[in-house]
Amino acid sequence: MSGEDASGPDDWRTTFRPDIPSPARIYDYLLGGKDNYPADRQAGDEIASLLPDIRQAFGWNRTFLRRVVSFLIGTAGIRQLIDIGTGLPSAGSVHAVAKQLAPAARIVYVDNDPVVLAHGRDMLHGVPNTVIIEHDLRSPASILADPELRRLIDFDEPVAVLLLAVLHFIADADDPAAVIAELLAPFPSGSYLALSHATADGTPAINDAAKVYDEATAQAHVRGHDQVLALVRGLDLVEPGMVWTPQWRPEPEAEIPAHPEKSFYYALLARKP
Repeated sequence: MSGEDASGPDDWRTTFRPDIPSPARIYDYLLGGKDNYPADRQAGDEIASLLPDIRQAFGWNRTFLRRVVSFLIGTAGIRQLIDIGTGLPSAGSVHAVAKQLAPAARIVYVDNDPVVLAHGRDMLHGVPNTVIIEHDLRSPASILADPELRRLIDFDEPVAVLLLAVLHFIADADDPAAVIAELLAPFPSGSYLALSHATADGTPAINDAAKVYDEATAQAHVRGHDQVLALVRGLDLVEPGMVWTPQWRPEPEAEIPAHPEKSFYYALLARKP
């Protein structure tokens, strides 16, 4: 999702370029998926050589997604979600979790990776009140103006915006805090923002792994504790606040790892006051 500006006949957004690694396909590969290419697998192997726990960390991020969607639907009573930087479909996708709890829930997925869009459209064929639309996170006004989104999302009702494992692909120059503020601005009090964000706070080697994305369709910008918290300034953190992904409202039977910082991601849910 997202990436540096590019143009021309070889732009990966308009011309299929399996030779350029994609964060979504690297993620898919490291989760054991099949929607990836040699360039993605090479990049994934390079990351895994630097971060041996990366596959488990990505798995924890997926389970955080399931828990936070379950909370939003089951506890907070949210009935419409916008998931930006969707990634390739896998077990426990947002709509699968949400609709199990509230069949009438409305979900809009947003991504700009052509492979994600193709798979998403196929996956969502025949799924009611669920669409995937093509936009860049750095253009929140375009996302909010999309006719398909406006068909499903009621701007007078609270919404949950999900930004999971995507904000670290947005550079400081693109002002991710302003992007979040613009996305939530039209929606009422009681709306939510869920995020997970890569950090090198617990594992300095993440800084080296992030450089692998320099040759991918989106470059990585890991942030520290205070930088991530600053992205949601003005919102109210839901307990337990910002923690490592396995620590966010774990299932009763879940075993919290001895070194949760090896999850590599901070996680939080925040509410618009």
